[in-house]
Amino acid sequence: MKSKTCLIITGGRVDTGFAREFVKNRTWDVTIAADAGLRVFDLLGICPDIVVGDLDSVEESLAEKYRRSDRIQFEIHRPEKDETDTELAMRLALREGCKSCDILGALGGRLDHELANIQLLSMYRDLGLTGFLYDPINRIHMVRSGEEFLRGGVWGKYISFIPLSEQVSGVTLKGFKYPLTDCDVRMGSSLMVSNELAGEQGEIVFSSGRLLCVESHD
Repeated sequence: MKSKTCLIITGGRVDTGFAREFVKNRTWDVTIAADAGLRVFDLLGICPDIVVGDLDSVEESLAEKYRRSDRIQFEIHRPEKDETDTELAMRLALREGCKSCDILGALGGRLDHELANIQLLSMYRDLGLTGFLYDPINRIHMVRSGEEFLRGGVWGKYISFIPLSEQVSGVTLKGFKYPLTDCDVRMGSSLMVSNELAGEQGEIVFSSGRLLCVESHD
C-alpha cells in the first residue's frame, strides 16, 4: 500500500514562480495551508484540503472565500499559542495518516522560524513523518543511515550533512568527492559541508546520532 503524502505551504517567503513549477507534475494525498500559505495556494489555483493557524496574516476576504467551500476543513487557533503554524500543519499531516510531507515557505524568512522549522524535521521524523523543506536553492531533510544519493535525483550539486546531535558516530561516505570512513563528527563541525557526488551514486552510513542533509546549488 502506498504511503500517504502531504503538501504544506506555510506562511514564510515563497517564490511563486518556483512554487508553480514545483506543483506542476506532483500530486499529494493531502494539502494543507498554514496561515498565509493560503495566499500561495490561491495564487496557484489549488484548493487546500485543510487550512490551519491563527490566520492573522490572511486577508479576511481571502479566508471568507475558502470558508464558503464545504470540502475545506478549517482548524483555527488563537494567535497566542504554543506551536508555530508550521508545526500545527505537520501535526495535522500526522493525524491524516501521512508518512511524508513536502513543505514550501519554511525557509528564507524570519531566522527564528527557519531554525524552528529545521528542528521540526527531527522531532516529527521520530513521530513517523518524514519532512522535506524546499526553496529554489535548497532541499533539506533528516538523513537515515544507508541512504543513497543518485546524481539524477539530488536537488543540486552540493550535498552537506550537518549534525543535529552532540555527536554522529561511525560516519562513512562512499561515492562522494570527499569520502569519510568510520568518522565521528561532533555538533558544530563543518567537516561535511559542501560535498559532491564523485560519480553517479553516493551513500552515507553512520552508527548513531542525527544528521541533517542539505542539497543545494548556486
